[in-house]
Amino acid sequence: MDNLSAHTGADIRRWAKKNKVELCFTPTYASWANPIEAHFGPLRQFTLANSNHPNHPAQTQALHRYLHWRNANARHPDVLAAQRKELARIRSEKGIRWGGRALLPTAA
Repeated sequence: MDNLSAHTGADIRRWAKKNKVELCFTPTYASWANPIEAHFGPLRQFTLANSNHPNHPAQTQALHRYLHWRNANARHPDVLAAQRKELARIRSEKGIRWGGRALLPTAA
């Protein structure tokens, strides 16, 4: 998990202890170390980018439709390509933050 304050509260720690769950936090500013980050890029791309939802319920419905489609098509070439693109972006961010060079953009 990342270090979001909601993840580190006393209630979460009590729940984890009660359920014998060990909380493992990624280092601060290390989104590249959290595998779930690769799923947020496609989620933004397919549901939020260039969208004009009239209200929050409509946006929520779009998110739910995407998640339903995503779960049914986890190995779909478009989903896999979007994940690879997001992973490359995250790795590039890692390189920039830690003194490395950013990845050069490639033709898709």
